[in-house]
Parts: sequence; structure tokens; C-alpha cells
Amino acid sequence: MNFPLYIARRYLLSKSSNNAINIITIIATLGVIVSTIALFIVLSVFSGLKDFSLSFIKTADPDLKVTSTEGKSFMFDKALEEKLIHEKIEAFTKVIEERVFLSYGEKSHVASIKGVDADYLQVNRLDTAVYFGNWVNYDAKHTVVVGSAISTALSIGTYDFLESLKIYVPKPGKGYITNPKTAFNQVSAQTIGIYRLTDDIDKKFVYTNLALAQDLLNYKPEQITALELKLRKGASADEVQEELQMTLGNDYVVKTRQQLNSVFYKMLNTENLVSYLVFTLILIIALFNVIGAIVMMIIDKKENLKTLFHLGSGVREIRRIFVFQGFLLTLFGLFVGLLCAMPFVLLQKKYGFIMITQSLAYPVEFRVVNVMVVVLTIVVLGYLSAKIASARINKKLIE
Repeated sequence: MNFPLYIARRYLLSKSSNNAINIITIIATLGVIVSTIALFIVLSVFSGLKDFSLSFIKTADPDLKVTSTEGKSFMFDKALEEKLIHEKIEAFTKVIEERVFLSYGEKSHVASIKGVDADYLQVNRLDTAVYFGNWVNYDAKHTVVVGSAISTALSIGTYDFLESLKIYVPKPGKGYITNPKTAFNQVSAQTIGIYRLTDDIDKKFVYTNLALAQDLLNYKPEQITALELKLRKGASADEVQEELQMTLGNDYVVKTRQQLNSVFYKMLNTENLVSYLVFTLILIIALFNVIGAIVMMIIDKKENLKTLFHLGSGVREIRRIFVFQGFLLTLFGLFVGLLCAMPFVLLQKKYGFIMITQSLAYPVEFRVVNVMVVVLTIVVLGYLSAKIASARINKKLIE
């Protein structure tokens, strides 16, 4: 058996004659346990919040989106349709997006109109976000579905046949507007549904059928601004993006969902990193107790260490005893902490006993990568703490 490890285990499991050292060791162990629990739960909560936030993005944005490199719109012809035939592409839909000015009664709001065709719900299940009224009616041309923020800003409800929503878009051209009455294209529409996703989306988009958007912008029947694609299960968005970009050429740009929401993804990753660093700092502070406990143990076992030195143990070997002791103490705290934190996360995920609101449980996700991050962090910091504490041992101390 490894001699330093054997002695370290004996020191760790046996009680010290000095009761203060026993108390300090217990406090140090509890510090590691609590820090482990806190770090793992925080990482699990942020994983849950990230998935919860991304679920809204996945509802509104496609796996891949194709736009033109030149100009706002392009023609969707047979040749382009054939290029979209791919074993990893499950469905695609034609859309038109444009900034518009909304007017209802005496109130106004700037938003974006999004014209969608009948295949849209095969790509994005935005109809699941409609909480009042109905989704886009492809047969009733002059109908729209608005976000909850737009509904609030305009004080607009659904199926109001006494007042229509007026949608304005500037006519294409150059120079200054000389006559406001003739400078805009206008259509009137009835609101048949209200959806709710995120604040940004709710105040940004008005959904309508493709025909109304084409009429508003004076587009031709096959003229669109983007194609949105849904991939088959298990397909890699990055791989399909690269293949499709090569097929379509430089006239088109293919972007993944992550690229479409790059700022949002960066924000989530930054929040996760900051939280990890904050709780790692708390863990480092807790490990000062481990350093203190080992230093006190060295002082307490000073006479024993002299005996070991005179029996032939070197300074390096004696240091390893306390490195092992601190490392084992940290590992014990890590094991107990994970043993407490993991069931808590699993129970919260299944039963949701901690609530954000009366109907929404705090989202958590159990991930192996979080376990690995916690283990690696505590093992490395615990080892460094033990090395720092054992560095106090020198030849002068034990001679």
C-alpha cells in the first residue's frame, strides 16, 4: 500500500486530541459539500433556463433559413425548388418579411409583417403559441395574427369587424417623400388571433398569409424574401448548411438557427459562464477552510512527523501525506455534495416542487457534462489547496 496514502487515511478518519481541529475539519468538509451542491444546482438551473428560453426560439425560427445576397427578395422557381431536395431536409416553406407601420384607431406601432404559406406549420409550430383566437387563415386573405405586445400597444382584440387594422409599407423608389398619401401601400385586415412567445417576438411580428404580403409589397406570385427549412431528426444543421450553401451558390445565404439568434446565444453562454465563475469563487473561499484544517493538522501532528522523518521518511513523502489528506477530504465533500444535489435536480425536473409562478416550475436539466464540470473543478481546486497547505512542511519543521 502507498505509505503516504495509508497515513493520510488514518489521520483523516481518526479524531484529533485537539477538539478545535476536529471542528475546523468538519467545517471545512461542510464547506466543500455546500459548495458542491450550490455549483451543481446552479449549473443545472442555467441548463434548464437555457433550454426553456431556446424552446421559444425553436418555435419561431427554423433550423435553416435561406435569403438572397442581393436585394430583399428573389424568385422561387422550379430550379431552386429542385436544389432543396435533400435527404436531410424534411420540409420547407416560403415567407415574406418586411417592416411595416400599423395603425388601429388612434394608436400606431412599428413592426414586421411576415407572410407565410400553407406549409409554414410543417417547419415552425407557431400555432401552438396562439392563446386567443386562431392561426393564420389561408383562405381569408385579409386576416392577421398579432403578438401579445402588439395587441397591448394597439389595444386590439380579435374579430373586431367594426374597426380594421391598417398596415402601411413605403412604396419602392428613390428620393424624398413629397406626397404622404401616395407614398405608402396600404391594406386593411382583421385580427383573428393573438400569440405569445417572447417580448421581442411578440412586439415584432404580424403573421398573415403569403398572398396578402405579396399584395402589400406589389410582389409577383413567385417572389419571396426567404425560405425556411426543417431538418430531419438527427441531421446536423452545420453539415446541411455547408452542403446547401455549395448547392445554391453565392447568390444565396444559408444561416442556422444559432446564427439567426447569435446575440441571444452569446447572452445565454455569457450568463452561464459568469454564474460558474461566481460560484467557483465561492468554492475557492470555502477551500480556504481546507487549507486551514490541514495546517492545523500539521501543527497538531508535528511530533509524529518528526518520528516519521527519523524513521526514514523524506520531506517530500511527508508532504504527500497531507496532500492526500486534503485531497481525500475534498473528494468526500464532493461525493456527499453530488449525492445530495443530483436527487434534488431529478426530483425538481420530475415534480417541479419549486415554482416561478403558480403554473410554471423552475426549469432544471440534469446533464452529465455539468457533473463532469463540478467534479473537475472541485478535484483541481481541492488538489491545489492541499498542495498549498502541505508546502508549510519543511526540514526545519520536522527535524
